[in-house]
Amino acid sequence: MIYEQLKLDNQLCFRLYTAARLVANVYQPYFAKLGITYPQYLVLLILWENDQQTVMEITHRLRLDTNTVTPLLQRMEKAGLISRTKSKEDTRVRIITLTDKGKDLQEQAKDIPACLSSELECKIGNLTQLKQIIPVLDQLIDGLTKIATKTNNNENKF
Repeated sequence: MIYEQLKLDNQLCFRLYTAARLVANVYQPYFAKLGITYPQYLVLLILWENDQQTVMEITHRLRLDTNTVTPLLQRMEKAGLISRTKSKEDTRVRIITLTDKGKDLQEQAKDIPACLSSELECKIGNLTQLKQIIPVLDQLIDGLTKIATKTNNNENKF
């Protein structure tokens, strides 16, 4: 018996997964020139917007767990992109600050979004309609975050 709800073509999650994977793949050559990965780029975006963030602030912004973000930040520190220092108020808290090398990457990365938009526009046409899904995706992310939080607290069981 084949259930309609279990067909791959009926899965929103598959489309989201595929789009996310392909976005990361398309970005990869640009990041390779900068010597960074997509997750590192996301951290840099946060710090370029507002330097000197705590690990927890970065974690919340990326909607990732601390145990995922911490090794990422350690690699970025080893690469000389950021520094991690203890907070003066609470030594358990780490403050993440861009180094000069991390700051310099902003200038090198500034054209990446426009290049990708241009390439995408050549393939699919006007991006206006595509940009209109951003609020819908934000709503989806918020809803899924609530479900994930509930699931992680063992409140949602089959």
